Amino acid sequence: MRANLDFADTIGGYETPVLPNAARRVLVVFNPIAGRRRRGRYDAVIAALAARGCRVTIRETRGRGDAEAFAGTVLRDDFDVIAVAGGDGTINEVANGLGPSAPPLAVIPLGTANVLAAEIGLPVDPDLVARTIARAQPTMVNVGTVNGRRFLMMAGAGFDAHVVANVDPVMKRRFGKLAYVWQTFVQFGRYRFPELRVTVDGTAYPAYSAVVANGHYYGGRFVCAPDARLTEPRLDVCLFTRPGRLNAARYAAALSLGFLPRLPDIRIIQGRHVTVGGPLGEPVQADGDLVSRLPADIALASDGIWVLCPPETADAA
Repeated sequence: MRANLDFADTIGGYETPVLPNAARRVLVVFNPIAGRRRRGRYDAVIAALAARGCRVTIRETRGRGDAEAFAGTVLRDDFDVIAVAGGDGTINEVANGLGPSAPPLAVIPLGTANVLAAEIGLPVDPDLVARTIARAQPTMVNVGTVNGRRFLMMAGAGFDAHVVANVDPVMKRRFGKLAYVWQTFVQFGRYRFPELRVTVDGTAYPAYSAVVANGHYYGGRFVCAPDARLTEPRLDVCLFTRPGRLNAARYAAALSLGFLPRLPDIRIIQGRHVTVGGPLGEPVQADGDLVSRLPADIALASDGIWVLCPPETADAA
């Protein structure tokens, strides 16, 4: 990614906001559920921000929808940065609440997978996270929409959506990623693998699962679509073209071992507008949370979101 540091720069008609390099006003949207197992990291980031002269305001979420509601009231006149202390689900909520006058988004990674943090090269070291919030300049990233709702990293239908839809929240809070691993094994026995009708920019493709990627990481640091990037104006559609438990297990193993995109029965199609049809009411996930049901209309949004990336990531070609 390349940071845009000049006042005159514009992307998609939006003037690049240039943030002060001292005493930034930071609103932290903190999900205490996501941060329960990483409270030490969160406290260290807050302390490091204070040490760097930032003026920090904290708002804690109490339930689903709070983060989105908080973000909908935040204006650039009041805060320089809105920092999300939570996981990808909390970040997704904030992204859906941000308006055109909102400040840039920053991340304090506390969740189960932290896929966006991995995608932008953000380390978990509290001082480096604080330095990014206190010093980095914004980079415009593209976002997708699924049935009108924004997503930053990916949307999916089929096997992975069933895993996400059926993960037990209590188990997720207690065991983190292991809750997804367990539910994956459960779905090996339950899922029936109905055929999906996936259309990318007007061309139809058969598939039994589909992941529409805005970035190349999936479920943490696993690579699903190697060429997808947040700054590229397209979506990469990963099509799983064979049904059945054995194929699902093979796909999962290939993903974990890093060669999923090289399998001959994985197709990756690039485009800007995707529709997914199949059995009505089948779940659709986005950024690791259940967000909708089939049929799904997925598109590259006309507007992006300003995000604070680590300087070494933002300056890379």
